[in-house]
Amino acid sequence: MNYDEKIIQYPPVHPGTDRTFIRFYQGSPDMKEIFLGDDEGKPQRIFVTDTTVAGLCTMKDFIAEFRSANYAKLDANEVKIAIETSGNKKGVRGFRPNSKDVLLILGSGEPYKTIESVLEIVKAALDADGQRSTVFVGIGGGVITDMTAFAASIFKRGAHCELVPTTLLSMVDAAVGGKTGCDFDEYKNMIGTFFPAQKIHICPAFINSLSQTEYRSGLAEVVKTALLYSKELFEKLENAPEILNGREKAKFTPLIEEMIRICVSAKANVVEQDLTEKNIRMHLNLGHTFGHALETKAGLGAVPHGDGVAWGMARAADLAKEIGLCTSEYSERVKKMLKSFTWDTEPVHPAMKKHYDSDEEIAKALFGAMKKDKKNSSSKVRFVLQEDIGKTVVTEVDEESVLKVLLEK
Repeated sequence: MNYDEKIIQYPPVHPGTDRTFIRFYQGSPDMKEIFLGDDEGKPQRIFVTDTTVAGLCTMKDFIAEFRSANYAKLDANEVKIAIETSGNKKGVRGFRPNSKDVLLILGSGEPYKTIESVLEIVKAALDADGQRSTVFVGIGGGVITDMTAFAASIFKRGAHCELVPTTLLSMVDAAVGGKTGCDFDEYKNMIGTFFPAQKIHICPAFINSLSQTEYRSGLAEVVKTALLYSKELFEKLENAPEILNGREKAKFTPLIEEMIRICVSAKANVVEQDLTEKNIRMHLNLGHTFGHALETKAGLGAVPHGDGVAWGMARAADLAKEIGLCTSEYSERVKKMLKSFTWDTEPVHPAMKKHYDSDEEIAKALFGAMKKDKKNSSSKVRFVLQEDIGKTVVTEVDEESVLKVLLEK
């Protein structure tokens, strides 16, 4: 068919803002001091958190500033019970007297990372007469920061966003760089946008409140960043596996604060060059293609994200060896380090065995999930693999090679 063509040219669209201010705080986290006080000249805020964070002692004074619909003070424990016993996916709202500020408390964890939760954040802003000048503030781990930023990006085609990551994983990875989104159906982070926060408030002391599972999950992203960008940090972690012991976190406070800053700086440098993941930002997905497939097929929430990434890094190391990209020595070094932190590194993850009858079925199911990954563009699967620490490539690998490293040897 013949056609005539007219081109309409536009200036390039940069989502969110053109810069992000990352603030590192010392001492106990105080959200009341950071956000509340003199309201004159301040925009409306839609604060979003979850039942776990709302129940922290460090959040008590902040939560007490908000009232329920009947003007009673919000009680974090009562909110948690109400949400968990009723299966309330809508969360609980509070308002701040003599202010336009709103607080939305959602259920905690991956099961709540849904489009319904995102729309509940949007509805909270809409019901409060929110405008494009409204600031969406996510206070929580990666689930909350991802969803809050996503809601900000789609509210009236883009409002404003600030984030307060409260887990190690969100401090070193999830909250930094403008990736937003939620899970959909059984697939992880399948819906989302690129929308950088205006400000990120990092309070390392939040780590003292983390469960061992959450702390361990964050450490996997630290190891990933060290493999990508800091041989020195990787060697420090190799020689300090006891940092995994949550009861000894205080002993390692200087190293923890150092690794947070190293990870934030490394990711910031990458994002400045490649916000929308066209090239070098893909490197940050080391271990994630395997890991996301594991999280999906084991059932979202059954395997913590960091545990999935750690297992994925072990599989990526073996895949790099399988296709001749790295030496056996390097593959074994990576797996030895991961094992020292007690992560599963074997081809068949224990979480998969209760869902399938054979290792072959497990491998096929995982490969099928990988092919649905949003980063793939052909019949092969795209992986981030390494030749050595700091030497990273993105390459497509055929099914046969992938299945080899997903089966017992």
